[in-house]
Order: sequence, then structure tokens, then C-alpha cells
Amino acid sequence: MTEFDVLVIGGVGVDTIIRVPDLTIPPGDNLPVPPIVDYVAHSGNGVALGFHALGLRTKFVDFLGDDQQGELIRRRYDGVGLDFASLPAPNGTPRSVNLVDTAGRRFSFYDGRHPAGLTLPREFYLPLLERTRHAHIGGRDMAAFADARRLGVTTSCDIHAWDGVAQWALDCASQADIVFLSSAAAPEKIDDLMRTILDAGVAELVVATEGDAGCRVLTRAEGQVRRFPTVEPERPVVDSNGAGDAFSTAFMSRWFAGRPVEECALAGAVSGAFACGAHGTHEELISAERLAQAVERAGQTPRWRDGRPDTA
Repeated sequence: MTEFDVLVIGGVGVDTIIRVPDLTIPPGDNLPVPPIVDYVAHSGNGVALGFHALGLRTKFVDFLGDDQQGELIRRRYDGVGLDFASLPAPNGTPRSVNLVDTAGRRFSFYDGRHPAGLTLPREFYLPLLERTRHAHIGGRDMAAFADARRLGVTTSCDIHAWDGVAQWALDCASQADIVFLSSAAAPEKIDDLMRTILDAGVAELVVATEGDAGCRVLTRAEGQVRRFPTVEPERPVVDSNGAGDAFSTAFMSRWFAGRPVEECALAGAVSGAFACGAHGTHEELISAERLAQAVERAGQTPRWRDGRPDTA
């Protein structure tokens, strides 16, 4: 028996969200906006909170600053009971300033601020890696991928909006068993990028999210890119921050259980849509019970009936 279902390594920070009419700079030199709010955020945080909300035994580790942002993060995790351990971040807690328009679309200015090459020491994460079934690696730590493979621990990563050029992204993707990415940077060649990832490494599964166009899934077993639709949101869309992480955790929760790709994609779509109904980043996480109920409802719609994906 392992102690954890998932170990999440790296990827927490704070988002400062500014709500704007649209994602353009208006004339003049100022614009009144609704209250500007800080939220505990970033991708590793979303994955850890998402798995925790779905009932998976989750451990999260990262660097954290001795600053107001770090304290905000600690309070959030204490409040929800997420098992978290950290080491001091030499340059403070990473931050982002995100603009969110009235349709829920966002643009992020990301301040990663960690020194180049900063990775968690092996003696810190290795005892945890030895006690988990799966590791989601949110940073660029190649040693953690190698250690996981040696221990027989499956891995996942999210390389976000990869354009096919940034070498760090391919380095990570080539080491992971499950790879998520966004099509936003190169929508016209996303199928080719997915195949590049599969050919370059060990991945059994590559998933590309496409916002309101759904997702694409490529498995080593099938060898063909399949397209799956979104679901109709059950509440108004107000903020897309964190939707990708909500998608990936629900998708993987079904994948870990050995469910077919159709069911995984449907669970991801439902969870992503749910996340878009709350202001902020990772502020409302769908539970396993609520996900199962929403999946049941969404699965009865024509586009998902009998689990057949939309291949248009």
C-alpha cells in the first residue's frame, strides 16, 4: 500500500486578477475596474487542490516565499486540509497578474521569479516519491522524472501553450507518461505537436485542450488523434482561470481508474466547465460526487450519447 495516490511537485503562486471589459488597452491612461483580488493559484496548486477535492490522497511540495503571498497559500491549504510541505523560495513566491474579460477569457502576465535552474533537492522529494502511486511534476526537474521511472511511479506534466520551439517543454514531455498541453500557441499544428511528443518520449497519453472547442487525445495504443467536445456549462461562465487544471485532474482521475478515453474526456470537460463558473483561480473545486452526477447528466446529451466523440 502506498501512502499517497498523487505527489505534486512544484507549481504554486498567487494570481492577482483584474476584471476588464475586454482584453485590449482602452484609450486614456486609466480604467475603473471591480475590486482587484489575490488568489492562491498556478498550475501545480490547481492540480493538487483538484485531486484533493476528488478524494485522492494528495501530497504537494514546492518552494514558498517568506512573504504575504506565501502566508496566503499556507492559510488556504490549512483551511482545506491539503498536505503541503515547502522549502524557502530565495526570490519569494511566484506571482501572476491576470486580466479577465466579461466573457471569462484571460491573459496572464507571469512572474515566475525563481532563479534559473532552481529545483527541489532530491533528499526532499525522494522519500515522498517512494510512497506515491503517481507524480505530477510541475517544474523542469528532470531528476524527478528519472527517479519516478526508476521507482515504477507513473508521471504527468503540463507544458501549457507549447509552440513546438521551447526545448524545456519537450524535455519534460519526453519524460512523462501523461502529457497535457494547450493548443493556444499553435492551433494550426497541434496534431503534429502531439505526435512529436509521443514520438520523442515515453508518453502513453497526450491531451491537448482547445478551450471552448474541446480537446484532442492521442494514445500510444490507438495512434490516432481523436477530438472530443466541451459540455454545456451548468452555470454562467465568469472566469476561465484554472479550467485547464480542473480538466486535467478529472481526466486523470478516470484514467487512473482504467476508464476508457471517452469517459476521461467527458469528466475533464465537465470539471473544466464547472471551474469556469467561479470567480478566481481554483476557488471552487468539484467533488467526486458532484463530478459523477454532472458526468451522468452531460453523458445523456446528443454529442456525448453512448460515449461517441464529436469527430467533426
